[in-house]
Amino acid sequence: MKKLLLTGYEPFLKFKTNPTQAAVESLEGKIIGDYKIIGRVYPVAFKEINSLIERDIEAVEPDAVVSLGLASGISSVHLERIAINTIDGREDNTGFKPNGEKIYENGADGLFSKLPLKQLETALLNENIPVNISNSAGTYLCNNLMYSELYYLQHKKLDIPAGFVHVPPSHEIGIAQRVPSWPQEDITRAVHIIIENLQSN
Repeated sequence: MKKLLLTGYEPFLKFKTNPTQAAVESLEGKIIGDYKIIGRVYPVAFKEINSLIERDIEAVEPDAVVSLGLASGISSVHLERIAINTIDGREDNTGFKPNGEKIYENGADGLFSKLPLKQLETALLNENIPVNISNSAGTYLCNNLMYSELYYLQHKKLDIPAGFVHVPPSHEIGIAQRVPSWPQEDITRAVHIIIENLQSN
């Protein structure tokens, strides 16, 4: 049985919950398509994230990696195309505030997703899930994680499907913050569909 490393994040900033954590916890241990799901929920901490994803890739030896993040203000699933080698933006949960630092000094300026984005876009649309292919994962922890996992896999010469997906807020967040939101079950279903459609890659 193939293994898929599925990652999400803990709540951060003004958000009291995180739908990616709920999705990971819901799908942990399940068999979806070709994969058994190994779930991990990460802290929102710049100084920890590189070592965490490296540790888990080493420990799990996954056949695919799908990382999830929350993006407030979006109303569709965003399949991220590229991660850039920089961090910037607001403070993380430890109080650290990035200021344009590189993630890896010797890394490329950008690294492209190893997920079959067009295939996943079609699969989600066929299931009436709003989706877009996004050309910017931002500069916060989501971009950091996407870049770090792709850099590490490249460094280790591991050619497996890997990349990042941003999801909209759940209704709990949407009501509190007055932003577009989805039912948690639809967010989790979208992740399920993405994993299901990796099997032919």
